[in-house]
Formats: sequence, C-alpha cells, structure tokens
Amino acid sequence: MRTLIVSDLHLGQRPGHDVLRLDEPRRRLLDALDGVQRLVLLGDIVELAWRRHGADPMRLAAPVLGEVAERMRDGEIVLVPGNHDVRMVRRWALARGRELGLADEVPIGATPQLRAVCELLSAAPVRVEYPGTWVRDDVWATHGHYLDRHLLPESTFGLPRGLLARTARSRPRLSPADYELSRHRHARSIGPWAQLLERPLATVLEHLAELTRYGSHLVRDVRLRPFTWRMLDLQVRLAAVPAVAHVATRLGVDARWVVFGHVHRAGPLDGERWEPVTGGPAIVNTGSWVYEPLLLDRSSPPHPYWPGTAVLVEDDGSPQVLRLLDGFPGARLSTKAQ
Repeated sequence: MRTLIVSDLHLGQRPGHDVLRLDEPRRRLLDALDGVQRLVLLGDIVELAWRRHGADPMRLAAPVLGEVAERMRDGEIVLVPGNHDVRMVRRWALARGRELGLADEVPIGATPQLRAVCELLSAAPVRVEYPGTWVRDDVWATHGHYLDRHLLPESTFGLPRGLLARTARSRPRLSPADYELSRHRHARSIGPWAQLLERPLATVLEHLAELTRYGSHLVRDVRLRPFTWRMLDLQVRLAAVPAVAHVATRLGVDARWVVFGHVHRAGPLDGERWEPVTGGPAIVNTGSWVYEPLLLDRSSPPHPYWPGTAVLVEDDGSPQVLRLLDGFPGARLSTKAQ
C-alpha cells in the first residue's frame, strides 16, 4: 500500500508559522497525495500545547484538515498523536496501563479533542492508533516523544542518558506504559514555578528551545542563526536519533525501519548516514511543516530544517524522504499576517 507519512503540522501554532494554512504549501501536499492509498498523520497535527492568546486551534486547523480528508476520500487516514496533541489520547492511554501495545486502535470517542479532530477528517475513513502504527511488516512509525526519557535532562533537546550507542538488546525491556507514566509524572506539575523547582535544567532548556522554535528578533539581529541550527542539528544526530532507536529496541519493536517526527529535522538526507543503536533499526525522520525563523532566517533550501517534508513508504524498499517545499521562498512561509 502506497503510504505517505507527515508529522508536526502544528496547525494553530502560537506564532503563525504553520505553513499548511498557506495556499501554495497546502496545494503541494495535496498534489503529493495523488496515488496515495494511506496517509499517516504522525503526531503534533493540531497545536494543543502552545496556544496563541484567543486563538482556537481547531478552527484554524479545520480548512486544512478538511481539504486533506477530501483528497483522501478513496483511501484512509491513520492518526497517531504526538506530545503536542497527546491530550487527545492521554486519558485513554493511562487507563490502558500495561495492556497498551505498540499500535493499539483508539476509539474515536475516547476524548472530546480526539472526536473533534476526527470530525474534521470525516470526509475520509479515519483510524486512530497509539503510540505507533505498523506501516508495513518491517516499518513501524511513531511520533517519537518517548525518546525524551533517554535524554538528560528529560526533554527533546537533552544529552544522551547513558551510552545509547551500545546495543539495547541486553537491557531490561520497557513497555509503552512505562513511557506514558514517566511523561504523566512530569506533566502533573502545577505551574511554571513548580516545574522550575522540580526540573530546573530541563525547564530552562525547554524554554530556550521554544524561543528557538518560535523565533526571536533579538537573536536574529545578532546573526546567530547558523550557530543555532548547527548546534541543534548536532544534538539531533548524536542524541535524539540514537534515543529513538533505543526506544524501539527497549520496546521490542521488530522492525527494519522506524519512522518518527518530533524533532522537526528531516533525514537522513542525501549524503548523510545515521548510525543509531548497534543492532537496532534504521531511523527515518519526517521533518515538519513549520517555518522556524531562528533556524531558517536568510536561509534557503536544501536545509535540514526546511519545512514541507514527508516520508513515502511503498510496498517494498526503503522509506524515502520527500522535500515538497524546496524552492519555495522563505519570505512567504509565515502565516503571521493572516
């Protein structure tokens, strides 16, 4: 089955960098769906974590998801929530406990948020699976937020916790419930000051990461952009990619390839070689559909963080990274003015 995987659309995102609300980027994605029988939306589809004041992410996402669903009317859509839209399934996943598997089907009515997103996609057949989905017998796809547990501090932007490059096959097996409970404990903090007291370094890094994600005129003015994205890219390749491979081996995922999102860095790109956990699966990242000014200001594609990437999985062969917005000018990739 010809499958296209996209993630990290962040529709309704606070600063308006969700590029699929622009006509031309959306048209390019819709054109890429021609001949596709299955679309996997691999997490962080609607921005339910960071909200602009007074913005309704569901309302902002509705036109985009409606057009996508209409194009997939004769195929199917598989929705796999990520950390920014995990509230769609968190309560259900915690209730599943140790029964939660690698690709469990979630009832569409599990939460009001999930029901609302599925209604936006209702022009096409929709399935919801979590924490991952089997795209093929040898390809498992997941958003990737479980990798945070294996970084220090426990965040997307941490350093490796232990020697991730060593084989994980001899390590104790973990279950999806272990990861869900770990994230739930951190999510229970009662506010920013409580988070700072409980996890000071992680909290500081996470807020710096949000500045990176949403852009800063001050940093752009001092021309730190090349330094910023290269440092982040080093962290992704040396920490996040091995960590997601580590997650797969600790969960016992028997796959040749693992496709994930979460870090907004498509890859491996031409000429790159990612070498994660010894004996583990090959890793492929979907990239994102978010224009991040602090990483991309005054840049042009090809660039590892350029938005508009997807992963194509055919009936056989390696997953392929597609760059659908290469050549699209960066000056037109912000929805802030809309």
